[in-house]
This record gives sequence, C-alpha cells and structure tokens, in this order.
Amino acid sequence: MPFANSRHDPVAYDAPFWLPGGHAQTIFPVLLPNPAVTYRREQVETPDGDFWLLDWLVDPTPRADDAPLVVLFHGLESSSRSHYALALMARLAALGWRGVVPHFRGCGGEPNRLPRAYHSGDHEEIGAMLEAVRARVDPRTPVFAYGMSLGGSALLNWVGRNGADAGRMISAAAAASAPLDLMASGRSIDQGMNRLLYAQNFLRTLKPKAADMARRFPGYIDEQRVARVSTMWEFDETVTAPLHGFAGADDYWTRASCKPWLRDVVLPTLVLNAKNDPFVPAASLPGSADVSAQVLLDQPDKGGHGGFARSPLPGNIQWMAQRVTRFFATGE
Repeated sequence: MPFANSRHDPVAYDAPFWLPGGHAQTIFPVLLPNPAVTYRREQVETPDGDFWLLDWLVDPTPRADDAPLVVLFHGLESSSRSHYALALMARLAALGWRGVVPHFRGCGGEPNRLPRAYHSGDHEEIGAMLEAVRARVDPRTPVFAYGMSLGGSALLNWVGRNGADAGRMISAAAAASAPLDLMASGRSIDQGMNRLLYAQNFLRTLKPKAADMARRFPGYIDEQRVARVSTMWEFDETVTAPLHGFAGADDYWTRASCKPWLRDVVLPTLVLNAKNDPFVPAASLPGSADVSAQVLLDQPDKGGHGGFARSPLPGNIQWMAQRVTRFFATGE
C-alpha cells in the first residue's frame, strides 16, 4: 500500500504539559513502573558458531498458531527488560498477539563466543535472526518486525537493502527513534548535555564489555585504548569499526546509515521520530522525497528518544506500542 509519506493521525502524539522538552520526555519514561511480563528464553546457535538469546513472550492465554508475531530489535545496550520492550509485550498480550526479542550479541546477560558485537548497520544479523524466528513459527503466521533506536537503524538497513525479498520474511516493518543519519546523530550525542546524559550512560556498560572482549580475544581491539574512550566517536573508532570491518568511526557512520536505503523500501514501513529527540537532530530526518512510497513518516514535534509518555499523571508509555501495532494491523 503506497503512502503519502505523512498524513494526519487521529491519535497523533502530544506530550503532557507537565513534561516539557526532549530530555525530560526521554528520561522520565525510563523511571515509570513497568508492566509485569514473563519471557521464555531460548538459546539459538548462529551460523558462525556463536549464539543468540531469544526472549519469547509468555502469555497465560494460549494463542492460535497463526496469531501475529512481532519481533522487537532493541536499542543500544538494551534488552527485553527495557521499558519500551515491556510496554510492547503488554500491548501484544492484550491484543492476543505474540512477541519475541532477539538480543544482539552481548546484550542478553551472557558474553558471546566470538569477537563480534553489534552495530547500527548490522543488516546481515537482522536477516539471520529473522530467518531463525521464521523457522520457529507456523508458516501462516503474520510476522512483523519493529526496531527501537539502533535496532531500528539496523532493521531499516535490512528492509531497504533487501527490497522485495524482505516480504518473504515479514509483512511490515516499523522503526522508532532510529538514528537515520549516523553522522548527524553521532556528532549530536557527543556534544554538551547529550554527552553527559546519554553518551556516558552507554559507555558505562560498553567499555567493560569491550575490555573483556579485548582480554578474551587478543589482537582485535586495544584494551588500553578502550580504557581511554570518553566519547561515542572514540568508542566506534576503537571498538565498533575494527570488530566489524570498518576503516574507522567516520567510515562506519557513513556506510551503516540507513537513510540512503529508505528510497529502496518495498515493504510497508513506519518510521517514527520525534523532532525534539535529543540526539537524532530534526534536520537529519527524511522528507517525502527521501523515501519510497511504501514508507510512512510519522514525525511528531515532541516525544523525545524512545519516550512518548502521555497523561494523566503519573504518566504512561503505552502510546508508542499502540502506534506501532496500529500500523501493523491497519497500515496507518
């Protein structure tokens, strides 16, 4: 179904008056109570001799074998226990749908076997994970893929690069708060308040994982350089690029950006970005001329990064899960 690329949404997002600004709209949702969600963990062997950890939603109400399934690709240093993941799983359970969160390597709570991590352009990993999920469900099952932030960037890379072939695996895709232009987002997250609030928070877990990998796999990355990393650019220059075949951080940010691939999308795809996202600059967001007719752009003025909290007090984060599942159900 071709889209006009943007349209009036009768349930458009509007931030609560008591939650002003992109930083507050990003951070406050993380602090809200989460719904109770139970997962069943499955370890899946990868084609290269490593493993993935898949967390499947456990629903006390048995579902039909062909009930829709949403595959959630999480964000940087995130997991199935993140606030947006739990909100989505609660929404899926209420709809009678199923859900699964495949963890990128190193994000499931266990170190992986190989000197490999994950990154924003990891489209081959997305494809392989979807193959594994597809093999575990009834062929009649409608499968939808949804990526948050880094997971959204990797998913959009896969959707755009695979064109019509993506439809063999999934029925539709959605990405929320994805850094579509990695150069713009990378520079933004390393500046001013963003560096303090977000870059340092990510580095708090990224650096110990990288140091452990340097000790387990000598010769791939330099542990002493890892210890000196203080920005996301330095981390990608020191760790992400050498581990994944990029010449450096700038090469990674250029080649792994998904924005150039949005013109090649054949699958119905929702791309949701708030214009006040602290580290996905509004100026970097695509317009209708930058995407194919199958891409629906939803760009509210507010919402922050992966936030989109709503009234009444004390607030809730149901809107984003409702927006994405509505798109999967109706195409709008």
